[in-house]
Amino acid sequence: MDSTIPGDPIHGAGPSSAGPSPADPFAVTTLEQLATLYDPPRELVLKKVTHRLEPRTLAFIAAAPFAILATVGPNGVHATPRGDAPGFIEALDDRTLALPDRRGNNRLDGLRDIIANPAVALLFLVPGVGEALRVNGIARITADPALRARFAVQGKEPATVILVTVGEVYMQCAKAVLRSKLWGGRDRPGTVPSMGEMMAAHTGGLVEPVRYDAEAPQRLRDTMY
Repeated sequence: MDSTIPGDPIHGAGPSSAGPSPADPFAVTTLEQLATLYDPPRELVLKKVTHRLEPRTLAFIAAAPFAILATVGPNGVHATPRGDAPGFIEALDDRTLALPDRRGNNRLDGLRDIIANPAVALLFLVPGVGEALRVNGIARITADPALRARFAVQGKEPATVILVTVGEVYMQCAKAVLRSKLWGGRDRPGTVPSMGEMMAAHTGGLVEPVRYDAEAPQRLRDTMY
């Protein structure tokens, strides 16, 4: 059965199945409205985006035991958790990530989406680290025997491997994690570069890392809300 047809018991009737939303007199529907509600981003925020996996980015990914994969397809959007031992998502080169698709419930929401629309986003988290790493790119699915064998755990290979060609890489500041107290008092792993080091690398040296990191606690407190 085609999973996109109305009434599909697994994937539902699609993104419009919830019906229209009630009228909201305060709805923000234009970029002009949006611009009146927020300050413009700082130049540094706009320039922190890079397009390859440089050494500090690779160190963050190698320390990450958890990531969220966001996809979009005919039946709407999906965000699926992915987790394993730190470094379970590997860089094959400075523009390619490999993500083994471990055993799950076989809904295959994300994989179905990738076949229909290869645009994906990844959010990497490291316990004890406030910042998150964001990667946007184009994905494809492979059943390459060599790649499947490379990611075998306890003698079991993933059914497929998702390959992501990197388009954008950038760091997300620690505010959300600090507000949520997600990691409690857990210490930051020593192998993970600091935010200042990452920003310096991603902006071509526009940031002085030691100063950036020293000022970060006060800066975060001042802009938390």
